Amino acid sequence: MYPLLPRVVAGATSRFNMHLFRAPQTNSTRTRPQLGALAPLVRANSFCSLYQQHSACCLATTKTMEADSSTGVAAEVESLRAQIAQLEATLKAKEKELDTVYPYSRSYSKTSVVTILGSEDGGKKLIGQILRVGGWVKTGREAGAAAFCFLEVNDGSLFESLQVMVPKEVAEEVGGLKALTATGTSVLVEGRLDATPEGTKQPVELKATKIFHVGTCDAATYPIAKKKTSYEFLREKMHLRPRANTLGAVARIRNALAFATHKFFQENGFLYVHTPIITASDCEGAGEMFQVTTLLGKMKEYAGATSVSAEQLEALKAELAAQGEAVKTAKAAAAANKEDKELTAASKAAVDKLLKLKEDFAKAEESSRIVGGIKRLPDGTPDYKEDFFSKPAFLTVSGQLQGEFYACALSNIYTFGPTFRAEYSFTARHLAEFWMIEPEMAFCDLTDDMQCAEDYVRYCCKHLLENCQADLDFINKMVDNTAIARLQQVASTPFKRVSYTEAIDLLKDVVARGVKKFEYNVEWGIDLQTEHERYLTEEIFKQPVIVYNYPKDIKAFYMRLNEDGKTVAAMDVLVPKVGELIGGSQREDRLDVLEQRIRDGGMDVAAYEGYLDLRRYGTVPHSGFGLGFERLILFATGLDNIREVIPFPRWPGNASY
Repeated sequence: MYPLLPRVVAGATSRFNMHLFRAPQTNSTRTRPQLGALAPLVRANSFCSLYQQHSACCLATTKTMEADSSTGVAAEVESLRAQIAQLEATLKAKEKELDTVYPYSRSYSKTSVVTILGSEDGGKKLIGQILRVGGWVKTGREAGAAAFCFLEVNDGSLFESLQVMVPKEVAEEVGGLKALTATGTSVLVEGRLDATPEGTKQPVELKATKIFHVGTCDAATYPIAKKKTSYEFLREKMHLRPRANTLGAVARIRNALAFATHKFFQENGFLYVHTPIITASDCEGAGEMFQVTTLLGKMKEYAGATSVSAEQLEALKAELAAQGEAVKTAKAAAAANKEDKELTAASKAAVDKLLKLKEDFAKAEESSRIVGGIKRLPDGTPDYKEDFFSKPAFLTVSGQLQGEFYACALSNIYTFGPTFRAEYSFTARHLAEFWMIEPEMAFCDLTDDMQCAEDYVRYCCKHLLENCQADLDFINKMVDNTAIARLQQVASTPFKRVSYTEAIDLLKDVVARGVKKFEYNVEWGIDLQTEHERYLTEEIFKQPVIVYNYPKDIKAFYMRLNEDGKTVAAMDVLVPKVGELIGGSQREDRLDVLEQRIRDGGMDVAAYEGYLDLRRYGTVPHSGFGLGFERLILFATGLDNIREVIPFPRWPGNASY
């Protein structure tokens, strides 16, 4: 214990001195309890003298104990965090008990279903209270020889629906029981919350005494039936599909993951930066971008323009040349006989005609460049001087480059926004519009980058398990019975890390031994396909894997070239069910190397001047990664098609609403 004394005694001494400073100076005015409180502090001062006498022999022990103390403090901090989290949860629960009405539904005095059924006791503490519940009827049925009906009312705040019992006399005021029981009907019901009989699924139900609103629903035409409906059909009813159980659960899971994303980065010192949706640069260099232009809107302006053919233009050019010769002749004649006013007038007329022909030719030439309603340059490309931005502009494929601008000034930042790819793909893994999370970190190498990616994914999994249990239970039962186990494993298990070369060797080995035959051949230099990625995570390692140091030829220009000249400091986080979830790298911070990589990729160096300036003015080692948010939701839910995990999916030929 001696090595800890300096810290303890220092605190005790300062408190002792503080008491002496504040207390009266006569013992007669000091009470016995005060003296009793000071006694341990006086003894602490004695221990201080004892420690000083033996300090030399305790030096080695001090270092060991300080290390142990540091570990102990870390554990104590984690314990305190857990206690704070528990207290916050308890506080929120108590606050809900005090006021069950949603803050912005006070005009209707509406209590959410999650306030009732989402509480620890399933709503038992609210038994006896008069509450109003509003939502949509999932199922309804008459009972008791049409003396009452049961409604399963869901407001989207929780997966479960609240059972509402409506007596016939209450229903008569709004058109009878049948007006309430159709699936899809909306209601606002007031009643008393009562306990249900023992053994009932829910511990409470609402016994209606008044109905304030009914939004009727035609059961004959309502497309979201009680029975299971295909995802393909639901995509045709995009405006109603959130009412389906699976889509509702996915929406809440998506919300929880978005919240966890911001929470993770904010807790770890990142700034949230909004990068532009419209950009003039192609981050990936692949060219699969949606163009943003106002040139098509100008087509009406040129709709009445006279079409001039190449032959007509050549004829005008020949006429212009001939008139030029005529002007020379007329001017020479007038100069030879200056007294002849007719020759002077003829010369002037020839010049006027030449000027008119030049004007006509310029208009004809301009008209000849209007092809398809768009004015073009001599080489046939659009004349962007007439476009809104006066240059080609596109919907962004990534906020990474702009994110790096801010990271190279503010250290750690992250973006979270929509991105777009004009990739003509119909696979279950591709969307034309999707959301990306892209952190960028200054003074960060590939090792730190991999750790951040791992910590983020595990944090999200843990958050889901702690906050979306009902939705996950449904997903586990109806969609993927391994979903919860997968989340639990990822949340609790460190990721495996292997180099690209090691991963290729492992895959080649299983092929050589006849264990597995892949559709795509395995050899060094290939871009790993989904089948390879899933085999690594689901069969070889049976856990998430981070593969790093990829061949430079299959990765983007901005990734740092390794010393071997063949690979780059890139990494992919691979997870079961999905394959690649995250792609990241240490960014190339050497100006000469980056310029050469851009040229090697066949891109215009001038378009990346701002990006290159970061390397000219205070270059810094930095890293980052990108995560397709929808793929994270796919991983969490086990759904097969990415179109089910975004509210309004966009893919070739489809952009509803």
